[in-house]
Formats: sequence, structure tokens, C-alpha cells
Amino acid sequence: MSGKDPKANKPLDPATLAARGLGWIEPGAHGIVPPIHLATTFERAADQSLPGGRSYIRAQAPAYDQPEALLKALEGGAGALLFSSGMAAATAAFLALAPGDHALAPEEGYWGLKQWLIDFGQRQGLAVDFVDMTDLAKVQAAVKPRTRLIWAETPANPTWSIADIAGLAAIAHKAGARLAIDSTAATPVHTRPLALGADLVMHSATKYLNGHSDVLCGALIAGKADDYWQRITDLRAQAGAVPGPFEAWLLLRGMRTLYVRVRQSSASAKAIAERFAGDPRVAVVLYPGLASHPGHDIAARQMQGGFGSMLSFRVAGGRNAALRMAARVKLWTRATSLGGVESLIEHRASVEGPHSKVPQDLLRLSVGIEETGDLIADLDQALD
Repeated sequence: MSGKDPKANKPLDPATLAARGLGWIEPGAHGIVPPIHLATTFERAADQSLPGGRSYIRAQAPAYDQPEALLKALEGGAGALLFSSGMAAATAAFLALAPGDHALAPEEGYWGLKQWLIDFGQRQGLAVDFVDMTDLAKVQAAVKPRTRLIWAETPANPTWSIADIAGLAAIAHKAGARLAIDSTAATPVHTRPLALGADLVMHSATKYLNGHSDVLCGALIAGKADDYWQRITDLRAQAGAVPGPFEAWLLLRGMRTLYVRVRQSSASAKAIAERFAGDPRVAVVLYPGLASHPGHDIAARQMQGGFGSMLSFRVAGGRNAALRMAARVKLWTRATSLGGVESLIEHRASVEGPHSKVPQDLLRLSVGIEETGDLIADLDQALD
């Protein structure tokens, strides 16, 4: 099946492409669900050629074909690669830089990547500076002659700050650098960074793309299949940072409900944010869909159909009040991660440890697909 409506000869909506998994039919039994390809090696002909075009699973697993093709279509990219985790995908973008290259990374964003850049990347000679990605003037001032990568996350963990993708792309390209966007929280449902000028998109596919809290996986999607992309491709194969066939199969299954899940959870997140904004028990509700959020105007410009399913409460009364609220929820689950069908809540500073810069009164909420009213009622009773 192509990406066009055969009757109208027009491109299909991305939600349709996702729901149908591009409409691929398994050629053997004509199944509408692909089989799980478990083979790790593939037969050579007598002349040593490869009739199936594959030699070994590490770089050429048949299980990757359909989910990678779907990701490429949803993001409008030239290529897509699955990785064993979001961290494996993110670090590959930095490891593919040349010796002496300089990168900019966000002050606010996923703490695991920031710790890797500090503990491993910089120790191995990677030149990285951290900057406020919401301030284009600061980003421009931080650019150096050898800057080759600007990495931004938007919306960014855990205050959901918004980076101007088009503005960052202009700075990066003027400097001869590439712009990579961690779009895990936005998903292709709400933002397509490549269309806004980014060169690379990363997803922790463990989160919304899979959506069921049962797969560890990551993905990169490139705007151009250039030399840098080839280095990333080679790095994945040589380092073995690949998911298993079953994980790839589960990821594809999850992506088929991506648009339904994300639209539902985003609508609930907006309702929750509006309900508790101004509630005296909550000092601040951090959600890009609120006009009070510092990044709202940019988010309204570059996010389509919603503002995502992540928000944070800064609870009035400080750390103890936040911990008390988290302890009292009954429907929300106290757990790390995000993007699943179940709603999660966590005291982020406790998770990150004593060196965390996250405010002690902050609770991070990942909104699932439960009934909105039930989610609101549980938060309301937990705040009393």
C-alpha cells in the first residue's frame, strides 16, 4: 500500500498511515500483521551472494523494516533507525561527531543524557556546552567555530519548556551545524521537527511510540541521508545498539494506536492543567497549553492538535506537601517513565538524587488514557 488514497490520489493522513502500519501485507501468508522474524543469520547462495539481501541480524533485521518505514513516513524523513533504547539513539548522534567537534546541549532536558555527556562524553574528549535552549540569543552566543551539533528537547523535562525549532535551525545552519530534536514528549502527532528545519529527530520509543510500558527502544530519523547519517548507521551496526525482533514487533503494534492514544491523553492533560491552574493548593501548573506558560506562544505555533500529555505541578507547601500528594494518589501510579496508557506521577527530584536541580516541590505527571474525570478526582482528593 502506498501513502496515497488510491481513489483521490492524495496523501493519506499520518493517523491513517500509523493505524494501518503503512498497510503492508506479509507476502507469504498475506497476513495483515507481520510475523516475528527471529532469524539471526541468512543463507548465502553457492556463489556467496545474498538472495535475500541480508547477511546478519545486527544491521539487517527484517523486523526493523516496517517500523522504520513508518517512522520515516510520520516524520517526513529520508531515513529511520531503531536502537536498543532512547539513550542508545541519543548518544549515537554525539558519538558520530568527528574528533574536535563541539556540541551544544540543553540545560533542561532528560537528565540521563546530560549525565552521560558529563560523565562519559566530556571524559572521552567530547566538547559540549550546556545552554538555555529557550533563549536564542544565548544559543547564538554559545556557538563556536567547531560547533557541529545543537541538541534540543522540546517540550523539555520536567518543566516542559519550549524551544523554538525554526529559530534553532537557523542558528545551527548558519554555523554549519546540524540541529537534533528530542521530540519524545511531542511525538509526531503534535510536532514534526524536520518540517521546521531540524536535521535529526530522536524518540525514546519506549514512551509514546510504543505506549504500553513493555518495550525498551529508541529511534532516530534523519532529514537527509548524508555522511553523518551513514556514520550513525555504521555506529549502530558496529556497536550492536539494536533492539530485538520482538521489541521491534511490539513497537510497530504500539505505533498503530499512536494517534488515538496521544490525542486522548493530550486532551486530558489540557483539562487537568486548566482545572488546577489557579488552585491555591498548587503553586504553579507547568503545561505548554496554558497561556501562562512561558513557552505557550511558540508551542502554539509549532505544535499541532494539542500540547502533549506531560505536565508538572509545583505543589504549594514545598517538598513535604509534594511527597504527601504523591503518597495519597489512588489511580495514578507512582513510577518513573512516561507515555504509557496508564497515568504516572513521580517526585522527580527524589528520582534524580541529591544533585538534582529539579525543584523539590515539583511532581511530574504523565497522563494516560483513563477517563479524564477520574484522573482529576484522584488528584483533587490527594491534594486535600
